[in-house]
Amino acid sequence: MVCFRLAPVPGSGLILLCLVLGAVSSYALELNLTDSEKATCLYAKWQMNITIRYETTDKHNKTVTISDFGAATYNGSSCGDDQNGPKIAVQFGSGFSWIVNFTKMIISAYSVDTISFSYNTNDNTTFPDAEEKGVFTVFDPVALRIPLNNIFRCSSLSTLEKSNVVQHYWDVHVQAFVQNGTVSTKELLCDKDKTLTTVKPIIPTTGPSPTTKPSPKEKPKIGSYSVVNSNGTCLLATMGLQLNITHDKVASVININPNQTEYTGSCHPQTALLSLSSTTIKYLDFVFAVKNENRFYLKEVNVSMYLFNGTVFSIANNNLSYWDAPLGSSYMCNKEQTVSVSGLFQINTFDLRVQPFNVMEGKYSTAQECSLDDDTILIPIIVGAGLSGLIIVIVIAYLIGRRKSYAGYQTL
Repeated sequence: MVCFRLAPVPGSGLILLCLVLGAVSSYALELNLTDSEKATCLYAKWQMNITIRYETTDKHNKTVTISDFGAATYNGSSCGDDQNGPKIAVQFGSGFSWIVNFTKMIISAYSVDTISFSYNTNDNTTFPDAEEKGVFTVFDPVALRIPLNNIFRCSSLSTLEKSNVVQHYWDVHVQAFVQNGTVSTKELLCDKDKTLTTVKPIIPTTGPSPTTKPSPKEKPKIGSYSVVNSNGTCLLATMGLQLNITHDKVASVININPNQTEYTGSCHPQTALLSLSSTTIKYLDFVFAVKNENRFYLKEVNVSMYLFNGTVFSIANNNLSYWDAPLGSSYMCNKEQTVSVSGLFQINTFDLRVQPFNVMEGKYSTAQECSLDDDTILIPIIVGAGLSGLIIVIVIAYLIGRRKSYAGYQTL
């Protein structure tokens, strides 16, 4: 069951919009989606317009802007189920379709995964002189994390641009996975709104200032993390984490305190995610993947966090190859190990043990140890060194003995 209301934007809002996007007619779209018990499960209210660039039959580029959504429908919008997440689906004009997909990460957060937009250039009213006819779709990954029981709000203008389509959004309010049928009053603001409302990130009262050198490294506290899905515990991790950041030629060393850190995650047949967050870390993602159908490894690390001077530091690398171990086992490295994400960002791990796949009864499986921990290789080295030393001693003794034996004879 879908309930929705469309209303023209109030005059004052339109005047403000004209300054930003030009004099176009705009509508606020509002969706109140209910489940079988008529309880609200998804709420969204937003404004948008979409500009499409296409090539005409006379080889010129032309643009068309879609801004009137007065006849929009919401067929296909859903609350989601055990197999699929919630979805907002909007149809408007002649052949236009706009879809947002949500995914629940675990019990504490969900994400806005993707926004897709489809348009049909066979519509001669909107695209009377389009050279290429057909249905075209653009996908924009969003990967926006929102705590459960929070409504995301962004009054500022946001823009998504891909291929020949530019999408503008503003005055956005959205909450998927509404709890107990009541839209939350707790808000998660977008970064642009935080700047506008002068809300600054929480900055620790201790730690190096932007102009100081990092203090001597202290071993971080060890944290334990477990991700649970419908089948039980699917990911285990135990580790101490130390972040090494270089920003504007200034190095910082930050230890993660597990007692002040929240985490979420998800498990899939070929990938698994562990995501950490705190007052200063927006997200620190560890993405694991399966390779060759029989081993796992750390494939990707993404981080976005506030530095001590209030700026946002973000790095991503999806081409890593760390913590390699067979499926059905765990990976362990007690000694300090470094994950080099980029030249500006490294992670030192301490007392590490991870198992992102095939966790049985919520316990670690037999561990594959890292080479730093493997002392067995020292045995042949020690034995070999001892034998080499013994051989050298024997050779020296032999040479000395021969010299003494020649000393007893005289020439006649």
